[in-house]
Amino acid sequence: MDSDNQREDGHNASPIWVSDRPEGERTAAATPSAPTTTYAPVERASVRDLLQEPRFRRMRNRALVAIGVAIVVGFLLRDWRLGVTAGVVAAVFEAVYRARSHSTVPAWRRASVAERRTEGQLRRLERSGYRTLHARAIPGSEAQIDHLVVGPTGVYAVDSEKWDKRLPVRVQSGKKLFHGPFDMKPRLTEAKWEASQASELISKAFGREVVVVPSLAIYGPPVPWKIMTIRGVDVYQGDRARKWITKRERALTPAEIDRLYDIAAQVLPARYGEG
Repeated sequence: MDSDNQREDGHNASPIWVSDRPEGERTAAATPSAPTTTYAPVERASVRDLLQEPRFRRMRNRALVAIGVAIVVGFLLRDWRLGVTAGVVAAVFEAVYRARSHSTVPAWRRASVAERRTEGQLRRLERSGYRTLHARAIPGSEAQIDHLVVGPTGVYAVDSEKWDKRLPVRVQSGKKLFHGPFDMKPRLTEAKWEASQASELISKAFGREVVVVPSLAIYGPPVPWKIMTIRGVDVYQGDRARKWITKRERALTPAEIDRLYDIAAQVLPARYGEG
């Protein structure tokens, strides 16, 4: 007998197909002395439950929009055919609007506005031989590098920050970064640590030391300098990210860039999965 029908109580006859047994076995199974097994009833989904599903609610709302528009237009123009056409068009527009304004990806998994702006800058570097990985996790931690860039001038870790534009950005003694009254030392320390971890992992796999340069790209409040290194982290206005990377001497060959990119993709896994 097929092993798939083996029951947990040691009997290898499936209780579902009792009617398929010979007459004698069916009678024996019905006697009080035969072991019995109680199975929980299968609950069937009601129509009400199905209608509460998000997909059905969207379809219902779309249908209501189409019907409402069809009735209003048909009444005003005194032509039911124009009303139906207007209803169909309204349903299409509602579907397109919902598709563009809603995402199946949870909000916490979407790139922030700052990350998207930096990504747009970095995408323009591809024609110059740069390659970028986004949202890469540091193994064994909750930290992530927003953008890891590998290109002719080196390897860079860029963290995109959207800060309150009402609070000024200032530096004190060249070592302390403030956003309004808030000391941003923890953020600098985190960015530097992320880059050091990436450097260690990539260097080990590459076979020689690879320096990953850390940075904070700040959006929102104006940054009153072009580029400043504070506690080992380059800090600059967000829209300077591309220039910050390219205004350096060439250090890597195309073959090294491809190799380092592949290594980085392996040792720094995607935070939210590939694709």
